[in-house]
Amino acid sequence: MSGTSADARATKVEIALVKAGALKIRYPAELLRDDGTRLTVRAPWAAPGVRDFGFVRFEPGDVFTEHYWRDRWYAVKEVYAADGTLKGWYCDVTRPAVREGTVVTVEDLDLDLWCSADAARVLRLDEDEFEASGLRRTDPGAAGAALRALDELEAIAKGSGLRRMLEPDSRSESLST
Repeated sequence: MSGTSADARATKVEIALVKAGALKIRYPAELLRDDGTRLTVRAPWAAPGVRDFGFVRFEPGDVFTEHYWRDRWYAVKEVYAADGTLKGWYCDVTRPAVREGTVVTVEDLDLDLWCSADAARVLRLDEDEFEASGLRRTDPGAAGAALRALDELEAIAKGSGLRRMLEPDSRSESLST
């Protein structure tokens, strides 16, 4: 749905994250921007309790500024602690986002990337889950796009940086698949 629709001015949306055909989580978010290609929302940590990944902890009070694209195979989430300190960027490889009214749906394709706030630590995550998902067999085109998206995110994180890519007027490269 275009960012020029009547719903584009809505300040509240719901993010629906789908994985392997099932709803994984659905949560409310504040719509900050929708230019028709990129949507930006803000939401508090939506899962119950603390999730400790070893390299970062997501916990109550954390706030996520989430960027979704209708033409890219990923979402980038800026993760802030309750005191406003940037923890880093958690990137999900997904199919391009779809907005229908006030619901933004993204399909998680298992691959993820973490980049610390100082950009010193960039980690590719869940490649084993991706291989186990069978996507290479069931949808080779999507699997190829997902792998290219992860490579693109890693290159941006290690190069010009995710912060620069997310600037409102940034003209960063995008995945055309």
